Amino acid sequence: MPETTAPSGLDHALAQERSDRRTDGRADRFAERPQSLPTARGIPMRQGNFATLAAALDYAADAATGLCFHDGKGHLQTALSYASLRAGALTMAQRLLGLGLSRGDRIALIAETDPDFVITFFACQYAGLVPVPLPVTVHLGGRDAFVAVLERLVAHSRARICLGSEQYGAFIAAAQLPGVMLATTYNALATRDPTSAVPVPTGPEEVAYVQFTSGSTRLPRGAVITANGVMRNIEAMLRHGVELRAEDRFCSWLPLYHDMGLVGMLMAPLAGQATVDYLDSRVFAMRPRLWPAIMSRNGGTLTYSPPFGYELCARRMREGEAAQYQLAQWRVAGVGAEMIRADVLRRFAATFAGSGFDARAFLPCYGMAEVGLGISFSSLGIDLRTDVVDRDRCGDQGEAEPPTPDSHPREFVCCGEPLPGYDVEIRDQHGQVLPERRVGELFVRGPSVMQGYLDEPEATLAVLRNGWLDTGDLAYRIGRELVLTGRQKDLIIINGRNIWPQDLELIAESQGVRTGSAAAFAVHAPTAAESGEQGSEQVVMVIEYRTADAANEQTLLKGIRSEVRAEFGVDCTIVATDARTLPRTSSGKLSRVRARQMYENGELNAPSAATDPATDATDAADG
Repeated sequence: MPETTAPSGLDHALAQERSDRRTDGRADRFAERPQSLPTARGIPMRQGNFATLAAALDYAADAATGLCFHDGKGHLQTALSYASLRAGALTMAQRLLGLGLSRGDRIALIAETDPDFVITFFACQYAGLVPVPLPVTVHLGGRDAFVAVLERLVAHSRARICLGSEQYGAFIAAAQLPGVMLATTYNALATRDPTSAVPVPTGPEEVAYVQFTSGSTRLPRGAVITANGVMRNIEAMLRHGVELRAEDRFCSWLPLYHDMGLVGMLMAPLAGQATVDYLDSRVFAMRPRLWPAIMSRNGGTLTYSPPFGYELCARRMREGEAAQYQLAQWRVAGVGAEMIRADVLRRFAATFAGSGFDARAFLPCYGMAEVGLGISFSSLGIDLRTDVVDRDRCGDQGEAEPPTPDSHPREFVCCGEPLPGYDVEIRDQHGQVLPERRVGELFVRGPSVMQGYLDEPEATLAVLRNGWLDTGDLAYRIGRELVLTGRQKDLIIINGRNIWPQDLELIAESQGVRTGSAAAFAVHAPTAAESGEQGSEQVVMVIEYRTADAANEQTLLKGIRSEVRAEFGVDCTIVATDARTLPRTSSGKLSRVRARQMYENGELNAPSAATDPATDATDAADG
């Protein structure tokens, strides 16, 4: 099937937009659109076996493949071949060196899903500089909030240069960036004359980039990753994780400031000389159906997403609409970056069954920015593997044993075995290695573990011990297979009893709260001073729920409290708030730690009876 042609009758999401096109009186603007890049490489495939990112791009430049960027309607906007990427990166490297930078200087890049960001990122690889991708999300706080985050991250990275697109030019200009010698746009930098000096690429043992963590349980920290480290991780993922094939074509909506987007959907396909179709993450949030539409049109076979991406896409599909897509070729539907819920994946598979999508494409995995990306992968082409355990016994240091008829079952998704070259251990609070089916802290060791957190020696010593990384996650083993149970800092402990926040949040969803719109945590609740008693822990759940019917709202809150009490025997304070109030990380994960801080600081607003215009705009655009 030609990569540039949509099958007959396909693609409601694109075809509906096609009717909106305009002509300028000379020619149909669609005739001027660039041609998509092919899937076939035209050169022998290599699965990431390179010493550095620059060496990987040098090889990929001889292929016919590259990166395809799509606009807000799913139309191809820019086709950047790997040859063009290399040429642009080399020229930009000379421009950067012409600024008088020293080897190893850090370059802060506002990381949009955009050719200019990608070119400049790889320019740093050729110039021996260290790119620091920065989140681009403008939250409800608007310009002032974004500028404050920009100032904090740039200061933390100690960057010498700060660059972004024209869209963010005003933000950059408004920021106070002491120590930065130049803060400007990619376009402005492109007007400067390049130096005649020959760039010397980043070496295998040098720092390739600094990746800010998502900040789900703390403020983001900069993981320092070497070129050799990330290439070893990429090679393991391509060879043993997704088992890259010659016919594979990637498709992604993931932000390039997140490890799954940057490493998994930019570096990895480049190291495998594969073509990638990109959709901006903000566009995906408004029109999630464009994701399977582009996969269908271009024959995409490989993609990744956190669970909420699959959930959002399935929720926006109309009954029977999946038959307009052709997704039988979709062989890898990677899923990770947050706790994986089997019911979300099953709902997506059922929704897209009419497209030819095979649920065996789901590939649960586990990883984190501190190791580049991947740690463990499930086996390819098999049914989703889950483990059902007794919820009440499966807490921190608990036992993951099958439920009894009188107990409460809890289903966990299995995340596969560690990649070759990586070791994992489950340890108790004293550092002793636990046997199978005992829940404890997950430690990992491997060739891509970070050097440390940027300029944070104490934080580094807290997580790196004799080559082992303390992930901060809780897990147990079944043989060599990992089962993740949650973040250690999210665990709720009431009267010595362990309660997973996800279990409480599921109760809210069962009562009508939208998936991902509830956050449960524990707060310190001191008793009256005259009692002389110490404070206790109180369970709190914040839900995003808006309604003009006060009686209906009270009925919902009462139902949640009653169900929590019946299921767990604890009282729960329920706080209803506006949509889009709960804090999330740069990757979209719910941050319960930040939600607790907002609650304790009185920052959670009461629900508004008015309609949320942002939500309405999103729904209308997707409809």
